[in-house]
Amino acid sequence: MPYLAKIVIYPMKSLDGVEVAQAEVLSSGALKGDREFAIFDPQGKFVNGKRHPKIHLLRADYPNPSGNQTISLKIPHQNSPLVFNLNTEREKLTATLSDFFGFSLTIAQNSLMGFPDDTDSPGPTVISTATLREVASWFPGVTVDEMRRRIRANIEIAGVPPFWEDNLFSEPDKLVAFRVGNVRFFGVNPCQRCVVPTRHPDSAAVYPNFQKIFIQKRQVTLPNSVNLSHFNHFYRLSVNTRLPTSESGKLLQIGDEIAIISDIN
Repeated sequence: MPYLAKIVIYPMKSLDGVEVAQAEVLSSGALKGDREFAIFDPQGKFVNGKRHPKIHLLRADYPNPSGNQTISLKIPHQNSPLVFNLNTEREKLTATLSDFFGFSLTIAQNSLMGFPDDTDSPGPTVISTATLREVASWFPGVTVDEMRRRIRANIEIAGVPPFWEDNLFSEPDKLVAFRVGNVRFFGVNPCQRCVVPTRHPDSAAVYPNFQKIFIQKRQVTLPNSVNLSHFNHFYRLSVNTRLPTSESGKLLQIGDEIAIISDIN
């Protein structure tokens, strides 16, 4: 039986995630606290791993993961982490990060939807533990946990074979309904990956030929049942989701059973 094995939220977009035992669904379909804060450059663009590899060098921890009011930030060449309250000390955090990146930046908050990459499908991204294990095996020296940190999905499913989550999307004009515990989801499409998975999550060092290897392996391991209409290329992994507003306030919890309901138009 498929079940929910991990929940990871990323309070500050592009920084480290934190595992939680449960997560509340917002009316937008996003998980409460996920990508709630984001860093922006003077042009109003995200300061993220796609555009600024230096961000991988920062280590973030959240002493109160259920509340996420506090961030503990370890900056290279500093002896101890710096701790900031995200409600009352945001200016200090902004100044610290501006000094680290070498340009003026701002930090914004969106407690209703966060700052997802796909605003049409802001629900949690889904992958299976077996998939992460299989994909890690394509790259000698890369552990499962390192691959997990490269892919940065929110929900991890256990009790299934590799790429089981590819059953959670169908044709481009259809959604796949599934349940996690008592929370209803719609699977939308396989997530298009960016440059971030090619880099080591701590050092930003690029794994040689990562994208080429990934594409070749992904194509040959794609389950026969998968609809290929989403795959204009094979650099896709994990599933983007939407949640109906009726699920607002419900909780996802570790151990929740997962079941596919049907395709819907």
